[in-house]
Amino acid sequence: MAVVAFFAVLGLASGGWLARIPAIKHSLQLSDGMLGVALLAAPIGLVALVTLASRVIDRAGSRATAVAAGTGAALLPIAAGLAPDLPVLMAALFTFGGLSGLMDVAMNSQAVQVQQRFGRPLMSSFHACYSFGALAGSLLGGLCAWAGVSPAVNFVLAGLPLAGVVLLAGRWLIPGRPPAPGEPAGGQRAGDERAGDERAGDERAGDERAADSGGPAASAGRVSRLAVSRTGLRWASPLLLLGLLAVCSLLGEGAADSWSAVYLHDNLGTSAAFAALGFAAFSVTMAFGRLTGDKLALRFGPAVLVRGSGLLAAAGLTGALLSHSPAVVVAGFAVFGAGLSCTFPQLLSAAGNADPARPAGGIARVAGMGYAGLLGGPVLIGGVASAVGLTAALGIPALLALGIAAGAGAAGLRPAPRG
Repeated sequence: MAVVAFFAVLGLASGGWLARIPAIKHSLQLSDGMLGVALLAAPIGLVALVTLASRVIDRAGSRATAVAAGTGAALLPIAAGLAPDLPVLMAALFTFGGLSGLMDVAMNSQAVQVQQRFGRPLMSSFHACYSFGALAGSLLGGLCAWAGVSPAVNFVLAGLPLAGVVLLAGRWLIPGRPPAPGEPAGGQRAGDERAGDERAGDERAGDERAADSGGPAASAGRVSRLAVSRTGLRWASPLLLLGLLAVCSLLGEGAADSWSAVYLHDNLGTSAAFAALGFAAFSVTMAFGRLTGDKLALRFGPAVLVRGSGLLAAAGLTGALLSHSPAVVVAGFAVFGAGLSCTFPQLLSAAGNADPARPAGGIARVAGMGYAGLLGGPVLIGGVASAVGLTAALGIPALLALGIAAGAGAAGLRPAPRG
């Protein structure tokens, strides 16, 4: 429940900020172009600090990192709401994005460890809490905007309780301590956590012996042998493939976020209010889809789940692009969201399980690649659209969804280690 709280807090903080962007644009009198430049600061900070997250977590531990970054992420929107000009706003958003990235890796590392101890899939449910938190934050922000509450007051009313939740829930995260000089990072956990690491090490050793003998655990052992070394987690081919699949998944999310409403409004001639239903449908099905992801992963295995999810996402977006009916297009984006809902959580779970003693290393690398896709995807779609049209450009995420389905079997996706 403590880890659930962290996922929900990040979702609430992010959703609340997004809902108040129009008010901040109006208060600072920003043009569309200036606002676009300002909004780039948060994802740039996110990608920049995600790449450093594993080093921070190795030194401070995932619990301390999650609490410190989570407190900052809950309170930073206040600085954005009080920003007097564009440079201060960009600095606040860059810091907010960076702390969100640190919090993201730390809480996903905690989620992987909890999942290992439960011995069954949990990652999709954790990410569902983030999705529902983002929806709730957006609704709360919209309610404050309707009531005439300023963004700064809105962020104070939301941020202080969220920071309190972080500090309270942090007491029940899995404990850890920084490794002593000369001590391997896998030995950073105290008490029962160290015993869990030893069991994880035994499992990896057994997997490698089975791989050498061609046994049923050969694939799992091969992933561990390629991905883990005495010097830490390397850019092994299975980990790189997980990162590429994460790029495909989050590029699709970024495309739906930035271009679904534009497609409905400009290409199909719908009203602005109706056009907003495209991303709303995508977001709702993604949130509810994640609630079912763990049960599906337990029944069919993560590789089958990711393969089926990629095919479903490709079918949904392709159907939307082939139709000229606005209602069918909204339904297509809803199916697209349901298909993508379980892919990124399963990829992060596999990345963390590549080295169960140090999940942050794999998660940071795969998440960093994925968030780069989230950042660059809308720009790529826009560039291609200017040359060949938006309908053809949105075919890119549909093709990448097929790539997710094709690569699922080779990405080292396997059930969570038994607790």
